[in-house]
Amino acid sequence: MRLLELELRDLLFMFFGGLAIFLFGIKFMGDGLQKVAGDKLRDILDKTTSNPIMGVLAGIVVTVLLQTSTGTTVLTIGLVNAGFMTFRQAIGVIMGANIGTTVTAFIIGLDISEYSLPVIAIGTFLIFFLKNKKANNFGQVFFGFGALFYGLELMGDGLSPLREWEAFADLTVSMSDNPLLGVLIGIIFTVSVQSSTAAIGLLQQLYAQGAMDLPAALPVLFGDNIGTTITAVLASLGASLAAKRAAASHVIFNLIGTIIILIFVVPYTHFIAALSARLDLNPEMQIAFAHGIFNTANVLVQLPFIGILAMIILKILPGKETVIEYKAQHLDPVIIQQSSSIALGQAKKETLRMAELSEKGLIEAGKFIKTKQKRHAELTYQFEDAVNNLDRKITDYLVRISSNSLSSADSEQHSMLMNTVRDIERVGDHMENLIELAEYQIANKVKMSELAIEDLSEMLDLTVETLQKAIKSLEDNDIGIARSVVLKEEQIDKMERQLRKKHIIRLNEGNCSGAAGIIFVDMISNLERIGDHAVNIAEVVIGEE
Repeated sequence: MRLLELELRDLLFMFFGGLAIFLFGIKFMGDGLQKVAGDKLRDILDKTTSNPIMGVLAGIVVTVLLQTSTGTTVLTIGLVNAGFMTFRQAIGVIMGANIGTTVTAFIIGLDISEYSLPVIAIGTFLIFFLKNKKANNFGQVFFGFGALFYGLELMGDGLSPLREWEAFADLTVSMSDNPLLGVLIGIIFTVSVQSSTAAIGLLQQLYAQGAMDLPAALPVLFGDNIGTTITAVLASLGASLAAKRAAASHVIFNLIGTIIILIFVVPYTHFIAALSARLDLNPEMQIAFAHGIFNTANVLVQLPFIGILAMIILKILPGKETVIEYKAQHLDPVIIQQSSSIALGQAKKETLRMAELSEKGLIEAGKFIKTKQKRHAELTYQFEDAVNNLDRKITDYLVRISSNSLSSADSEQHSMLMNTVRDIERVGDHMENLIELAEYQIANKVKMSELAIEDLSEMLDLTVETLQKAIKSLEDNDIGIARSVVLKEEQIDKMERQLRKKHIIRLNEGNCSGAAGIIFVDMISNLERIGDHAVNIAEVVIGEE
């Protein structure tokens, strides 16, 4: 009895430990690939989604690099919100992500588990013994790749006795007779581990160990495909309308595909069995081919109907989405050669647009702090991303203008814009800090007192008003408004000092926890710095006059 208990314990340890190492390997490898690719992922999606077919190809490439279809969906949502991509184009990318995610199953099918430890060793060497960042990133890819196979091997060893367990054998017979049961089991397991890759890796191991036959394995595979959409649905709860629509398109696309394949499940099973025999595929590779062919066929069948799918989703989830325009609208490079003055005027227009985005982002950050609704945090991050993008574009444009011979007035205008762009970019950084502090507060269940929330809300409103006036003074070159910004900023400084004192009193009286106090002080400090950058913008206007 004791021996049986030890064997069961060891098997459970191997299975769950193997699953953990496998999931870590997938995540670590995906993060490494993303670092190796750098900022190219967003560029791939931005520049190659002009039509649905290109969108599908882009989705495949990005998902292979990220090793997660959910990650591709998140990137796509950001681009839809930014106005870089239409919702219809996004559906093409999501379809491509479904094909890209099958690549991991083919990697698993290579069955190189015996080399997993040497691959981990190579990765470790590149991470710890080389100082080159690029080598470290490749080391992360190697380490994750090796961990993936080592985790699979442990999982396989832990699952091997299942083929002799009568109850499991009866269950697989039931799944063969009733494919819907297999689909349900696939959905449940994928939702449980929050990874279709892990679920399919487990399925490959069960099939390889002889614990289930092909008619039982394929319905589970189809269920895994539906299960992975639940992750996107959960991620979209409380998120933007674009996120909800993307998640809905993922669910409907996979549901339609599964319904179609279940109608033809018997001939499809015979087809995979015949193909496996003809190509002499190992068990893991048989599942990989079944997965790859199913997802590719699903995309080919539904690709011509993207417009109809988009229309259905827009009917299910109506409403107007907030679109943040990342792209510069006024920076025409041709004008630089013709007139530096006009080019500087265009740069000022773009700088004002950048300032308005930072103002909107700060308002959304304030809403998130007050309501804790996820969509406000998402929008703030998108506004901050747009501000950073315009910072780079405007700065590059101004650098190109500086290569011309500038008059003293143009030179002053040029210097003013360079400084203003930097101040606006810093406002973006501080509003992002506010979101991160609020997210930390939520994650750690830190509760602020009602008085602290009221004080914070008052300072938020004052800071937003100060930034708005600074932008208005820049837009109209209004020295009166600019001077009122200086007075407002003095109010912000005074308020910060008062709120710090009130916080110390609350702390001493036990009305506020230490953790809440740290978050509160950091938030008002970020607001005070936003006030500093607002006054910098106003002082430029005063200086100009």
